[in-house]
Amino acid sequence: MAITQQLARVPAEYLASCRRSAATSPEGDPLWDPPSADVLDLDWAPFLIERVGELGGLGDVHRKALRQALDGDTAIELAFLHTRPHTIAPFGSAPTALSAVQVDRVAQLLGEIDFPALLGALPTDEAEAAALLGNGTDEIVGGPGAYALRHFDALREFYRGASRRRLLVVLWWD
Repeated sequence: MAITQQLARVPAEYLASCRRSAATSPEGDPLWDPPSADVLDLDWAPFLIERVGELGGLGDVHRKALRQALDGDTAIELAFLHTRPHTIAPFGSAPTALSAVQVDRVAQLLGEIDFPALLGALPTDEAEAAALLGNGTDEIVGGPGAYALRHFDALREFYRGASRRRLLVVLWWD
C-alpha cells in the first residue's frame, strides 16, 4: 500500500462537528468524511515540488509558503483525528491544518510562483534532472518535470478554491 499526502478543504464548523463527534462517541469516532471534491491526493509529489523550488532558486518567502502548503501547521488541535481506531493518518505523523487566514496567504503566494520557470532551471535531459532531484524520481513515468508541474498546479488550484470559500485545509499522510 502506497502512503500518499492527502489534503482536505473543510469549513471550521465541519472540523468543530468532527471534534464534538469524537468527544461524544464511545469509540472516539470523529465521523471524518469530507466530500471527495474537497480532497486532494498529492501522491508522492510534496518532496519533488519542494526540491524543484529549491533547485530553481525559489525565494525564501515563497519557499516558506510552499512548505506550509505541504506541511500545514500544528496550531489547530487535531488530536481527535489521530486517535485509534479512527485515525485519518494511520501510517504517518499526526494531521496538521491551516486556518482560513493562513490558507488565504498561502494561496496568494502559490499564485505568484512561476513553476515552469523553476523547472527551466533543471537540466533538459530527464535522466540528468532526475539524478539531480533524487529520491527515486528517475522512475516517474512521463518524467519528474511533468509530474511535479501537474501536482503543483493541482495544489495551487486546491488552495485557490479553499481561499475563495474561506475554508481550512487539513493535511495528513495515508
